[in-house]
Amino acid sequence: MAITTCIFDAYGTLFDVTAAARQAAAEPGFPQLADSWAALAQNWRQKQLEYTWLRAVVGAHTDFWQVTQDGLDWALEAAALDGDPALRQRLLDLYWQLAAYPEVPAMLRALRDAGYQTAILSNGAPAMLDAAVSSAGLGDLLDDVLSVETVGIFKPAAAVYDLVGQRFGTEKSQVLFVSSNGWDAGCATGYGFATAWVNRAKAPVDRLPWRPAHMLTDLTSLPEIAASA
Repeated sequence: MAITTCIFDAYGTLFDVTAAARQAAAEPGFPQLADSWAALAQNWRQKQLEYTWLRAVVGAHTDFWQVTQDGLDWALEAAALDGDPALRQRLLDLYWQLAAYPEVPAMLRALRDAGYQTAILSNGAPAMLDAAVSSAGLGDLLDDVLSVETVGIFKPAAAVYDLVGQRFGTEKSQVLFVSSNGWDAGCATGYGFATAWVNRAKAPVDRLPWRPAHMLTDLTSLPEIAASA
């Protein structure tokens, strides 16, 4: 069946998760980040994801804002920066206004102009997602923003991917699911979606039973992929 609906992960896919640390490092109040912001951002993101997986496995769900804070606290301690509450607060504040990647608005507009439904499906808490979408000016380019908080478990649980069909009434084969997380795109392939992995970091493919159908370095070509999928 032809693709009718394009669904996007949010963090790292539409929104640049390194932007908070990078911006704080450029501000005069935080010179200690000048040489360490990139490593801090990487550790923050990795722990944030690890905590979602671990909580899903053991059934200890909390919202994404909590795991975002927990991941940052680990990263700050690893960088010996955990004694600066002002830095912690600034990084958390900036996370609510992450920049979209440069190609995102035009890509979403092209999809909408071509008649595709577009939405976010994210681990993010609803308030976080609403703030990010508003800050990036993407609200009029999305039909909906779906959060795992509806089902109380993080991706890649099938109950999360089920939200797409429940909202849009689509068959799995009508959905193109797009993520910057190789494991997310791979698991969505196993679920039955057509998939695209935005591999901005040029990472190896995750060793899972399934592989993303398409691999991209950015989202520019996504409308053409949707048309040909």
